Amino acid sequence: MIQKPSELLKKFDFYPKKSLGQNFLYDSVWINRIVTAAEISGADVVLEIGPGSGSLTTALSSVARKVIAVEIDNRLIPILNDVFSENRNVTIVSGDILDYEPHKLMTQYDVSNFMVVANIPYYITGQIIRHLFQSSMLPRSITMSVQKEVAERMIATPGQMNLLAVSAQFYSDVKIVDYIPAGAFYPVPAVDSALVRLDVFDPANHVHADSSLFFQIVRAGFGQKRKQLQNALSNGLRINKEHTLNALANIGLDSRCRAQALTMQDWADLTDMLRDAVTTEKN
Repeated sequence: MIQKPSELLKKFDFYPKKSLGQNFLYDSVWINRIVTAAEISGADVVLEIGPGSGSLTTALSSVARKVIAVEIDNRLIPILNDVFSENRNVTIVSGDILDYEPHKLMTQYDVSNFMVVANIPYYITGQIIRHLFQSSMLPRSITMSVQKEVAERMIATPGQMNLLAVSAQFYSDVKIVDYIPAGAFYPVPAVDSALVRLDVFDPANHVHADSSLFFQIVRAGFGQKRKQLQNALSNGLRINKEHTLNALANIGLDSRCRAQALTMQDWADLTDMLRDAVTTEKN
């Protein structure tokens, strides 16, 4: 049974910290929608990021083979250990997920295939997603609640693209499943949230095989948002402007375009066009 965070936390004299972005999801309707969206079976292992007071963890543990829940706030660890003292398929891990390599967590529990479910603080969404995508052991999928505005950035289309959108769409098929009202959380946040699912691509299906070079160029392109792409790339990559202009022309892009206008394939083509210039500059 899911206990209201306000009652549970009061019992342990716990007060949420704004600095950690602590807004605990507790509405059973939305918790069940997250579990349903994640499509968890009894054979699955779930890495939960930010279990908080354990409401979502409870629902996950009722359907998954194993739940490994990583919580950054050590004040919550005794609460979680108390709540799940009799749940043999829940393991509480104290620490910051950014300090853990997912493959090491999974190896410890002899797991070769896992999925991520999370209700994470809005301010750290991008960092967590990049951390998971850059791990040597990729999750099968990531299902999480994030700030509505962040979710809409992740699914942006050419004309509105940003670094987060390129990152999410390079590594996964990302979609917004639903929108979650602020009232489903305790304390109630100032913004609404969205339920997002990212189905992670096999690396063989990435739009470009060299992810390191690809993102070196993408980061340079978005590094100076108000500048035309020709200038942002030349400055960010420290290459001759002529190389940049030729690369843009060769893939049919206007020299005055800006990074937000490019498609994923444009970035892949641009990576190929600039490979020699960037490599030469490095050497």
